Amino acid sequence: MNEKEALILKLIKEDPFISLNDLAAKTDLSRSEVASYISTLIKQGKILGRAYILPEKRQVLCVGGANVDRKIWSKSQLELGTSNPAESSKSCGGVARNIGENLGRLGSDVSVLTVVGDDHEGHWLMEYTKAFADVSPSQTLQGHSTGAYTAVLDHEGEMTVALAEMSIYDSITPEFIDNKWGYFASSDFIMLDTNFPADVLECIIERCRKQNIQLCITPVSSPKAKKLPMDLSGVTWLIANKDEAEAISGISIQNEGDYFKAAEMIIHKGVEKVVISRGDKGLIYFTIKGEAGVLIPPSIPVIDVTGAGDSLVAGIIYAHLNGIQTEDACKIGMACSILTLQTIETVNPVLNNKHLLDTYKQNFK
Repeated sequence: MNEKEALILKLIKEDPFISLNDLAAKTDLSRSEVASYISTLIKQGKILGRAYILPEKRQVLCVGGANVDRKIWSKSQLELGTSNPAESSKSCGGVARNIGENLGRLGSDVSVLTVVGDDHEGHWLMEYTKAFADVSPSQTLQGHSTGAYTAVLDHEGEMTVALAEMSIYDSITPEFIDNKWGYFASSDFIMLDTNFPADVLECIIERCRKQNIQLCITPVSSPKAKKLPMDLSGVTWLIANKDEAEAISGISIQNEGDYFKAAEMIIHKGVEKVVISRGDKGLIYFTIKGEAGVLIPPSIPVIDVTGAGDSLVAGIIYAHLNGIQTEDACKIGMACSILTLQTIETVNPVLNNKHLLDTYKQNFK
């Protein structure tokens, strides 16, 4: 930022409704020169636009999906081609939204940037989520339906098939991100899922790298993982499951060694720290500094697996923000996941930092 930009920003902070004429008079610039500097400040994310709204500093910005989650679970072993007795539930979901709620429940200062439709589901999602995160970066889009995700679970709580209605995210463009960049620039850490189009993901990754903003990517699914660019330089964390890691690395994972080969390939793309989850077999981690390890989870009763991956990511981010090193950060992520596995809710309603740390101590100390 040059001297004139700094002076204009100072004057705007003192009076957010200051006119172009007054700015010009106090800076010895013409109106057109002031307008040009203001345009630059908006692009830098220093202000959000007229009347010179200043972005509020946040610890974490979660970017991506917010959906209505519908779960249908069979009361007995599933039989295809016939009717199965079942129960169902509806809850707030979406990877970015879920991670934002987890982090909010853990006491992090978090905001969520997503899009919802102008419908009952969208209003319900935003109203519920704002109890845990700032949703002012998010936007309601006319003429679109709020994203919906339906999971069919077997009698043991394992997902058998899932259906996703996510066309609303196809409307997101790099220009949309430009207009919202103030929220990125005023955050210490960005969590990005892969619901948005490929050019939007590439735009966010590139701009975070150029502005040295810490970034964690968690793919939503194997097909959506393929939207990520080849160059992932500047990405601090990439946290994926087996299928997503295969899609990003191009390696078929058949054994434990393959997990580390896939992680190494992702490191070569520019990522600093890679975590690949392995379901009930835990996870592996691999870093650019050569740290590597396998973590095995304790044996616990599983009620529902939905949201466990999102809580793993949230726990790792929470630990990272508190200065905890890679292995212990992964353990805290697994502890957060354990809490989610033991409830039918996508985010455990009793989650807080005390419960998380107690679970961590009980299982990993």
